[in-house]
Amino acid sequence: MEFGLVGIMLDDLDKRIVEEICTSSQGSYRQIAKRLGIHPTTLIQRIKNLEEQGIVKGYRANVDYMRLGYEFMAIVHIYVEGDLVEVERRITDLKNIVAVFDVTGECDAIAWVACRSREEFSNVVKGMLTIPGVKKTNTYVILSLIKDPFKFIPNFDDNSEGEKQVHRRGK
Repeated sequence: MEFGLVGIMLDDLDKRIVEEICTSSQGSYRQIAKRLGIHPTTLIQRIKNLEEQGIVKGYRANVDYMRLGYEFMAIVHIYVEGDLVEVERRITDLKNIVAVFDVTGECDAIAWVACRSREEFSNVVKGMLTIPGVKKTNTYVILSLIKDPFKFIPNFDDNSEGEKQVHRRGK
């Protein structure tokens, strides 16, 4: 059965490839193909197609930022008056910004910050407040990372809880 993502159709092999490279893209095409039980040429073409569709956007190591000394991490809620897109762009350009999220809810954007020192951490958060359009911020210090977001693997199970709930409501 095929699974559609915003007009993109993935068959079972595509889903297995995505799951495999999310788990570990380390190794040669031949090694990955062997783990999947397919020919390396098939894997290469499928990955090329996933890249062209924008599903696979690149490859990188899963780095433990805490071990590299980034012990001061926070989630910062940002409240904006004015040009939200410009504020988000300017925050993205700051050093030590891991991610910026455009969100709904009480705040307008959320930034994930990672710093090596308390002084650097303070400067980043205060630096956000100097950006024109930033009305206020609310900072939540991260005490520990329970689940690394980069270890998320898409769930292609057609019988997911969300679908079961939708089907139950529809009956």
